[in-house]
Amino acid sequence: MKLWNAVRHFRTITKHKQMVMENCFKVGLYKQGLLHDLSKYSWEEFRIGVKYYQGDRSPNAAEKEEKGYSVAWLHHKGRNKHHFEYWIDFAPDKSAGLIGNEMPLKYLVEMVMDRIAASKVYKGDAYTDACPWEYYARGQDYAVMHKKTRAQLEKLLLMLKDEGEEKTFAYIRKLLRHRSRRQR
Repeated sequence: MKLWNAVRHFRTITKHKQMVMENCFKVGLYKQGLLHDLSKYSWEEFRIGVKYYQGDRSPNAAEKEEKGYSVAWLHHKGRNKHHFEYWIDFAPDKSAGLIGNEMPLKYLVEMVMDRIAASKVYKGDAYTDACPWEYYARGQDYAVMHKKTRAQLEKLLLMLKDEGEEKTFAYIRKLLRHRSRRQR
């Protein structure tokens, strides 16, 4: 059973990684596409994925239900800048507590591609362009995120929901080109 779960988990994370890579390539984020989620193949994350594999949701959710936290998720979010949780830190004025720092655009876009791919992998034939928004909306009240990052993420997920992938990706390509020109 564990060997079969290892094979199925490997296939799931590889399919997800490939989808993110293809979408990142479509908008011009080649490095993000190639390097996306490599930590999922590390022993720290992979073994948890095998142990809690279910096929229709993240194994990290099952680990969290059992333990109250997920070792694999803590490892993952600390190494992957496309998760808004990576950008949470104490405010310069420590009395303000934890805050979300603004995410650079390339990681924000990778996060959108990650949400699209995860929704497609776990939803299968039931996927629609609204699924990434619906997943985000279920937890948005609890997310510690910079207000500009939140606004950009919501804009892109709603655009995807309302206008589809083609228009959203075209908008993202334009946004990235404009940002690239401004940084030169």
